[in-house]
Amino acid sequence: QLQLVESGGGLVQPGGSLRLSCAGSGFTLGYYAIGWFRQAPGKEREGVSCISSSGSITNYADSVKGRFTISRDNAKNTVYLQMNSLKPEDTAVYYCAADTDLYGSSCHRFKGAPESYEYDVWGQGTQVTVSS
Repeated sequence: QLQLVESGGGLVQPGGSLRLSCAGSGFTLGYYAIGWFRQAPGKEREGVSCISSSGSITNYADSVKGRFTISRDNAKNTVYLQMNSLKPEDTAVYYCAADTDLYGSSCHRFKGAPESYEYDVWGQGTQVTVSS
C-alpha cells in the first residue's frame, strides 16, 4: 500500500522556522515528483512547492518564495519542506502528495506552484500554526 506520512508540524511564533518531513511507505519516492500543499480553515487547498524526481527542478508559490525550501533525500525516502520567516498567514494543514505518473509533468521548469489534480497519493496532513 502506498502511503505518505507528514511530520514536523506544530506551533511557532511569527518569524520562526519549522521543517516538515514527508516519508514514503510502500513505494520509492525517488521515482516521483512530490508536492507540498496547504489548506487553511475556510480556504481552498493551495499548492506550496514541488520537487521533481531528480531534485533538479523546484517550484514555489509566490507567497513562500525566498522563505520556504523544498529538498529530498532519496536514500531516506523522504522529502522536506524547510519553512523560515513564518507568518500567521502560513497557518494551515500541510499535506505532501506524490505524482505517481512516471511520465507526468506536475513539477516542470515551465510551471509554477503545484496543482493538486496532478497528484494522486496523499498524506494525512500536519498542522502548522503560526501565532504569538
